[in-house]
Amino acid sequence: MNNQAPGLHGKMSRLRIRRLMNRLVLSIISIISATVFLIILSLLYMIVRKGLPDIDIHFLIGLPEEIDAGGGVGPFLWNSIYILVLSLLLSLPIGIGAGIFLAEYAPNNRIMEWVRAAIESLASVPSIVFGLFGYALFVEYFQIGVTILGASITLALLNLPVLARVSEEAITAVPSTWREASFALGATKAQTIVKTVLPAAMKGILTGISLVACRAFGESAIILLVGGTSSSGEMWDFHLLSEGATLPVHLWYIQSEALVADAQQIAQKTSALLVLLVLFLSFIIRFPLWLSQRKKRY
Repeated sequence: MNNQAPGLHGKMSRLRIRRLMNRLVLSIISIISATVFLIILSLLYMIVRKGLPDIDIHFLIGLPEEIDAGGGVGPFLWNSIYILVLSLLLSLPIGIGAGIFLAEYAPNNRIMEWVRAAIESLASVPSIVFGLFGYALFVEYFQIGVTILGASITLALLNLPVLARVSEEAITAVPSTWREASFALGATKAQTIVKTVLPAAMKGILTGISLVACRAFGESAIILLVGGTSSSGEMWDFHLLSEGATLPVHLWYIQSEALVADAQQIAQKTSALLVLLVLFLSFIIRFPLWLSQRKKRY
């Protein structure tokens, strides 16, 4: 009995130490996370506070001025939305389709390992490299100049590796028992993927879509090289072969080369507008998923 008591006491002491270490690690992680969150929140607040109060409808839909003060960002705002939609229309079917193939149909061999490694490498390539590729392809080789079409296709190429990898990971994370249950009910492979696997993986897929959409909306290097630094001068320009400078490019131009008297104010308002639009875009993409989860609870 006396021999058992010290052993039991030692086990209890080790258990207390482990619990204390777990609480300590959790506290450190929580403090670091809260600190990073507060830093990001303060930076966003500083950007929005300087520009948001001066944003009005004329600034949102007005045409830019070359010399006089009081110009708007209407064409650049439209180009940002237009190029983003075109790039997503091109990249979403191919990227998600590639993720489905890699997760459900691709054989587990050396070639597929090389393909996955190539996709991961492309996902980490800086956007300026894609911009140079788009410039060499559309401006130099096809000689169509800097256009909305070239910028949209180049942005789609930038999005594809990330979409494919995120989609594959989200689909792979779906438990195999769900597939087996679907097969047991008589569903085919395609029916199982469409009706069982994709809905279960939709949260991860939407996270990837949000990531690439927000990245594409704030992209400047590709637009600068392939889309140009100016707009057509019209608010609603659907012409694919016209120049298509976006809000990030306009912000760079205002800060570096603009001659307007209120360049600093325009830059502050454009920065605030960009931050708000990126946050709104992320919310809009994830809102259907949040709504469907809320309906399931009730």
